Amino acid sequence: MALSVLDLFSIGIGPSSSHTVGPMRAAGRFVAGLVREGMLDRTDRVLVNLYGSLGATGRGHHSDQAVLLGLEGEDPETVDTATVPQRVERIRTEGRLLLGGVRSIVFGADDLVLHLRKSLPAHPNGMTFEAVDAAGQRLRLRTYYSVGGGFVVDPDEAAADELTPDHTALPLHFTTGAELLELCRWEGLSISEVVIRNEASFRPWEETRAGLLRVWEAMQECVRNGMERDGVLPGGLRVPRRAPGLRRRLQQARAGADPLHPIDWVNLWALAVNEENASGGRVVTAPTNGAAGIIPAVLHHYVTHVPGADEEGVLRFLLAAGAVGIIIKENASISGAEVGCQGEVGSACAMAAAGLAEAMGLTPEQVENAAEIGLEHNLGLTCDPVGGLVQIPCIERNAVAAAKAVTAARLAGHGDGIHAVPLDTVIETMRQTGADMKKKYKETSRGGLAVNVIEC
Repeated sequence: MALSVLDLFSIGIGPSSSHTVGPMRAAGRFVAGLVREGMLDRTDRVLVNLYGSLGATGRGHHSDQAVLLGLEGEDPETVDTATVPQRVERIRTEGRLLLGGVRSIVFGADDLVLHLRKSLPAHPNGMTFEAVDAAGQRLRLRTYYSVGGGFVVDPDEAAADELTPDHTALPLHFTTGAELLELCRWEGLSISEVVIRNEASFRPWEETRAGLLRVWEAMQECVRNGMERDGVLPGGLRVPRRAPGLRRRLQQARAGADPLHPIDWVNLWALAVNEENASGGRVVTAPTNGAAGIIPAVLHHYVTHVPGADEEGVLRFLLAAGAVGIIIKENASISGAEVGCQGEVGSACAMAAAGLAEAMGLTPEQVENAAEIGLEHNLGLTCDPVGGLVQIPCIERNAVAAAKAVTAARLAGHGDGIHAVPLDTVIETMRQTGADMKKKYKETSRGGLAVNVIEC
């Protein structure tokens, strides 16, 4: 199985990659199967069941809305986020949807069931789709798992621990941090240069370069939108958007008056992204939506505050960050429902730290050290969203982790790359910690802050 860095950085819709983007893609994949097998015109109803974490927090994560949009043929990258509320309301009011965007079928509240306590065997984020004809006969039944970061697998892929059927042969294949460092030493390459060699197996470098720059532009647009939109976030918690006010205060601050002023900007950029995500806006999954603010915030820090920053540095940042994300995904998980928030915010912090270190021109050993610091100090982080919403503690947690990533890169830069605990050991520890963590702390909203905070 081979992963491209562009698999980890996908442009989508908030508030959750595993609970919103994944279900939308799964629904679209199911409809595509109906079309491929010539069953679309025979389909009279579609029955959907969401299980595990999807069932427990699906309403707060808009999983139900995502399924409706996916069944109508929408894709997370291109769906018009501004019209989503009206479209969902139309489907619910009329009791009908356009399957695949072309076939009108009945779809009522009973056709989409969220199971609060029941799970499917392969992963906490399981779902089933069933199409039936006018006589009630089953036409197609499929099970899918949303395994984090917007990735969707079927039971066979889940059993084989495969994300996609892509078996592209990579010239500099690595699955661990140790292997990556050995390749760098043997080939005399930086981490980003190793990744460039591998990306050439998927597509020409100019296409990868353009794809990464599109990702960066989408991140910048998300930050701009988040800094401009005042108001209250949807969902019932009445959480105010803080990014616009913070931006105004920072712009009015006297230059040089506060030595920690740059960190306030890192906080702002992270808040802006995650407030956009919480409102269902357009975000970049990096590597998840719940942790979407960390890498954009640290990238903005790089281009704004690091001397000599340029577009090539942005590319090196994303390539190195992607390398770390691939290693984490292949050896542990980026799914909050599987290993807690250490797999989301912890992974993004490690990726951002590595990316910044690479962009600053540090050695491969220092880059690996930065990633290790970023992940190590997020171990044990639980996923306990209040009300099932990606707001508390998620938004502030991204700001804190973004600042932590900057610190990790700077710490690594002051060392020589030699450190006691390798990145691979921390990743394995994260995997073990996630396995030991009680389910109530893994995106079910049945433990931690989710039960101790009084919802207003």
